[in-house]
Order: sequence, then structure tokens, then C-alpha cells
Amino acid sequence: MKQDNRVRKIYRVTLVGFAVNLLLSLLKLAAGIFGHSAAMVADAVHSISDFATDCVVLFFVRISAKPKDKDHAYGHGKYETIASIIIALALGAVGVGICVGSAQEIAAIIRGEAVAHPEFIALIAAVLSIVVKEWLYRYTVKVGKATDSPAVIANAWHHRSDALSSIGALIGIGCAYVLGGKWSIADPIAAIVVAAMILKVAIDLLRKGFYELVDGALPSEVEEEIIRIITEDAAISHPHNLRTRRIGATIAIEVHIRVDGDMSVRESHSLTESIERRLRERFGDGTMIAIHVEPINII
Repeated sequence: MKQDNRVRKIYRVTLVGFAVNLLLSLLKLAAGIFGHSAAMVADAVHSISDFATDCVVLFFVRISAKPKDKDHAYGHGKYETIASIIIALALGAVGVGICVGSAQEIAAIIRGEAVAHPEFIALIAAVLSIVVKEWLYRYTVKVGKATDSPAVIANAWHHRSDALSSIGALIGIGCAYVLGGKWSIADPIAAIVVAAMILKVAIDLLRKGFYELVDGALPSEVEEEIIRIITEDAAISHPHNLRTRRIGATIAIEVHIRVDGDMSVRESHSLTESIERRLRERFGDGTMIAIHVEPINII
């Protein structure tokens, strides 16, 4: 995929999410206030965090799209990884905040304190949020995979976490609205369960982001595929010293190969160009490749 087209796709999906999150946040906040639902107000805050992370993605994708320069020989792709880490941290903060707030609400209910009875409008807002955010997740993750953007995929999971949060809010609000009384405790309990899911997603994204920042190797199955592509030509043998890493949406590959020691420089150069072409056909035009050629009879 051409870089300009990739950036346009990322901008489009992020701007759609930006607009949807803004409208949904305002709707849920109004429904929570006028519907007397603390759970819906908390869910609105979660949507506002999505709105904020859209801003992060837009900012960092613009930086990561810059071409390589004298200070960044491998380009600016790692800025996307940084963006995914920031999004993960935001997810984690939201998850912790929901846990703390819900625990305080549970304690208040146990002490016998009166809690507000949610209105029907809060239920409607929760259902609408689930439908809209699940659609937004599917749309965003599809674009994220198509553009191979870790930041967009991370943002898609933030949309999914908001849908999960709304499910928890729906369960809690539904129990409080239909059953009333002590069943109001279902709201904060469900919120804590959802917060645990959010924290799990945040931890997974953090682990992946930090792994890329410290130049962790690509998965073993990907490295095996790289070796298969390299050895498609019978003139190549003993590929070794394979080193791989991810740089934002692109990958870097370094490998040593062995060829007939009597092969001319021109022939070996043509051979490496063929390898590079096959690898880029598979992993994208931006793939960074370094191939070291050795004679088969090297000691």
C-alpha cells in the first residue's frame, strides 16, 4: 500500500471515530445526568477518553508518516508504537478509575446510603452506545489491519472497550431500573467486571508496544516464512543470522545468505535484488532489507 494512501485511510477512520466519540460522549453524559445514572456518566467519561485518544492517533500518525532523514535512518514509524502505548495507558487509567469509583459506590450501598434510581433514557443510551461502538470497533480494526497500523488497531480496541463498558452499564442500569432496591448494587459490580476486561486489553497493548520499542523479533512463524521466501531460489543456501524487528507499520529484515563462491558480483547483486522484491511483495514496499552475501565454502 502506498504511504500517502495509507495515511489517508488512517486519517479517515480516525476522524470518523473522532466525530462519533464526540457526539456519543455528549449524548451519554446528558442521558446520565438527566437519567440519574452514575453508571452512564462514568460510561460517558470512558467515551471522552476515546475522543482524546483519537487526537493522539492523529498527531502521531502525521509524525510517523514523515520520510527518513539524517537523524532517523529507519524513518519515524516508532512514533506509532509510542501512540499505541499512550492509548494503552489511557485505557489502564480508565479501568482503574472505574474500579475505584465502583468500589466506593458498593461501599456506600452496603452502608445503606440512598442511591439514585436510573431513568429509562439511561437504558436507551446504553443500548445505542453498544451498537455504535461495536460498529466503530469493527470498522476501525479492519482499517488498522489493512494499513498494518498498531496505533489504529490499539484505538479500535479502545472502541471495543467502550462497548464492553456500555454492556456493564446496561446490565447495572437494567437491574436497578427493573428490580430496584438492593439490586442497584449490580451496577457497580458489573462496572468492575468490565474494568477488568479493559485492564486486560491495556496490559496486552502495553506488552506489545514495549516489545516493539525494544526491537523484539517478529513472531517465529513470520521468520520461518521469511526464510522460505529467501530460499525459493535454488542458488541460495544456508540463510542464517536472521534478525527482524517492527518499526511502526513496517518491518526490518537482516540476513546472511551463502552462494557459489565463483558467482560474479553482478550475479550476486541480481540475486539479492530478487530476494528483496519477493520480500517486499509479501510484507510491503516499505520493508527494510539488508542482505549479506557469503561464499558457500566459507571457513
